[in-house]
Amino acid sequence: MILAQLRDGELAYGLTPLLDRASLVVEDGERIGLIGRNGSGKSSLLGVLARRTALDDGELQWRVGLRIAMVEQEPLLPAAPTLLEALRQRGGFDALGDDRSRWQAEARLAEFLERLGVDGSAAPASASGGERKRAALALAFALGADLMLLDEPTNHLDVDGIRLLEDLLLGGPASVFVTHDRYFLDRVATRIVELDRGWLRSYPGNYAAYAARKGDELAAEVVANRKFDKFWAQEEVWIRRGVEARRTRNEGRVRRLEALRSARVARRERLGNVRLAIDARERSGKLVAELRDVGHGYGGRSLVRDLSLTVMRGDRIGVLGPNGAGKSTLLRILLGTLAPQRGSVRTGTHLQVAYFDQMREQLDLDRSVAETVAPTSDWVEVGGERRHVTSYLADFLFSPQRAGTPVRALSGGERNRLLLARLFARPANVLVLDEPTNDLDVESLELLEQALQDFPGTVLLVSHDRAFVDNVVTQTLAPLGDGRWHEYVGGFSDWLAQRPAAAAPAPVEAPRTGDAAVEARARTKLSYREQRELESLPAELESLEAEQRQLEARMGDAGYRLTAPAQMAADARRLAELGELLTQKLDRWEALEAEAARLRAR
Repeated sequence: MILAQLRDGELAYGLTPLLDRASLVVEDGERIGLIGRNGSGKSSLLGVLARRTALDDGELQWRVGLRIAMVEQEPLLPAAPTLLEALRQRGGFDALGDDRSRWQAEARLAEFLERLGVDGSAAPASASGGERKRAALALAFALGADLMLLDEPTNHLDVDGIRLLEDLLLGGPASVFVTHDRYFLDRVATRIVELDRGWLRSYPGNYAAYAARKGDELAAEVVANRKFDKFWAQEEVWIRRGVEARRTRNEGRVRRLEALRSARVARRERLGNVRLAIDARERSGKLVAELRDVGHGYGGRSLVRDLSLTVMRGDRIGVLGPNGAGKSTLLRILLGTLAPQRGSVRTGTHLQVAYFDQMREQLDLDRSVAETVAPTSDWVEVGGERRHVTSYLADFLFSPQRAGTPVRALSGGERNRLLLARLFARPANVLVLDEPTNDLDVESLELLEQALQDFPGTVLLVSHDRAFVDNVVTQTLAPLGDGRWHEYVGGFSDWLAQRPAAAAPAPVEAPRTGDAAVEARARTKLSYREQRELESLPAELESLEAEQRQLEARMGDAGYRLTAPAQMAADARRLAELGELLTQKLDRWEALEAEAARLRAR
């Protein structure tokens, strides 16, 4: 059964058409993976299918009574006291027919919020982008739509969250989703649709099947264009002979040449690729870091326990694990920026570390693209070569006009490319990459993979992109629980095959409604808010302890006696406050740990 049908759709912003007489049919039961380069118009196409964006020309038909749920790349939630209330407003629960329908919808929403780890009582204003994304996904599943439209649904989800989403989609309604996650596409998609230069091309099967066919098509397109250009050049030479071309019997040939010129102008060349090269002029020492019986934690909870690990030059280590497992703490210990509470750490010599931040906090939104890469000059030096910043930015698909654009005007994919450009413009022999794949298209991902494979230095990678981890790393570190970490040879797939059976995720059950949903929400684990509080306490304790140490050191300094009396009194009050806060938070930690242990034992 056809759910939606697009015929000869045309849509353009500026001079470049995003849809150029594009056609698409979405049938019941299909799971369509929509792929294409950044900026090709994938999100705009989802907006068209969702009836939010009007076509410039063409026709879009829907099945009568079709219910559509859309989750944007950065979902917007109505202003409300809680996330749950914001989702009720977004989902139009007040417009539902009777009380029973509204109650069932709210029960389903509570069920999916719990499944996706969202605290419905949290304030929307303080929710992170990931929390808003998971909340919007929970609502989309709860609404029971006939067609789901999802824009980058795996962003901000850890591996277990992505696998849960895959299971929900496999048992759910028809869907069209934009994603760069190749594992996700391989497992979920029944068809791949590529948006390329305004055209939609359909490929049955998953991403692996698409990749095989696409390579052959691109090769054939190059050959066809070469033949076209050769014939066109011959005709241009002929027309310039003049006299023969003006003879009446050759008027048809002249018209054919005019048609060739028009076709050549209309032919839109395939977009260029990002050109990535990482500057690693100075080699680090052979040893990068050596950990011996390292332990670190707070309030009785271990984030790292008895870990011994050696990182050598050229190693590519993937750090896996859910949010809050201690990945950032482990990286800081490896780099020598955090002293462990137990054990020893030895770092190597001549380390030049470059850090990629998934939150893009290194980007100044008010600076231009060019100033971000070269803040004090119009030139950058990469690999011993001096290049103008606009030429260098062209390698990352930024035009000279785009170089003057402020960072705040860039899309998510463009900001990621800019951060990579900034990162690779500086010499480094150790790369620390925290979720570098978000918002990058598949082709850029593959090019980044190749650059990292060719990089002679050391790579420490945190990523939930399973294919990227598989293609980049040589070993993985993954948590076993209770602060214990284990090193595995290979990437994500190798970890999946080697990890203890007990670590495998439980199968996803079908969603329950009505009384069954209420019964399923009986307390068997900490609430999301409690779990979030438990995970945040280590960082809070670390910050308080650091402030306490600094204050005690300052008060114990010989020159402190010259401090003003008012400041001495304020310091004494703050020192007392810190002691009380540490006691309160440690007590709270112990209480939450005890409650979690009690619930696990049920």
